[in-house]
Amino acid sequence: MSVSQAIAVDRPPPEARGWPRARIIGYVLVGVWILFGLGIVAYLVHAWQGGTFFDRYAPAYLRGLGTTLALVGISMVTGAILSLPVAYGRMSKNRILSGFAYCYVYFFRGTPLLVQTYLVYYGIGSFRPELQSVGLWWFFREAFYCGVFAFSLNTAAYQAEILRGAIESVPRGQWEGAASLGLHKLQTLRKVILPQAIIVALRPYGNELVLMIKASAIVAIITVYDLMGNAKLAYANSFDIQAYIWVAIVYLVMVEILRHGVEWIERRITIHLKR
Repeated sequence: MSVSQAIAVDRPPPEARGWPRARIIGYVLVGVWILFGLGIVAYLVHAWQGGTFFDRYAPAYLRGLGTTLALVGISMVTGAILSLPVAYGRMSKNRILSGFAYCYVYFFRGTPLLVQTYLVYYGIGSFRPELQSVGLWWFFREAFYCGVFAFSLNTAAYQAEILRGAIESVPRGQWEGAASLGLHKLQTLRKVILPQAIIVALRPYGNELVLMIKASAIVAIITVYDLMGNAKLAYANSFDIQAYIWVAIVYLVMVEILRHGVEWIERRITIHLKR
């Protein structure tokens, strides 16, 4: 038997000809989405020419946008501060400290943010006499502060895991090399570990910020007049669907600005890694 007969070579499959069913369905779906988008644009252009809705509710939307940005900004900063001890507890060798940190992260990452917001707004608010006795009722009687409190606790759990993962991704040899140079742990963490961990954590932090922007619409349910709250009010008064179309566009613009901003920062801080 010759060598050519002993070796069997599989021929490539024949090229597909014509228009297979999957391709036709794909083009049809894309065409439907294009028509849907064009219909929304045409509707908004027609509504814009009337000018009644935009002139009436644009100031409320701007106020709601400011409330949304304040809510997310305060929550992210407060959550970042709270995430430091939680991340330390997660990395601690002390079982009690590590257990408390694990339970905190497990609860706030495992339950919906809506439920957490309800627990703060309705649950803690039901203890009005006790809160008044310790001077905290002024805080928990305001829906905005309750939203900030719930959002801060929620994002602290996610940021703690992001920070922990970023620090643990740095090779152990970095710690050992810094110790051989006589640097103590705080100096090593600040000058050696964190600059490398920031590169790893930047994209997850950006994703967390985007998720917080979109999740901020939850506070409209507890009577906070943020961007979504004002959209609900505008629709209740006008029964015009463009109330929600405009708010969707604003959220989309914010997310795209944040996404491009994170990408720009990432390019800047990783420029030394490119050749």
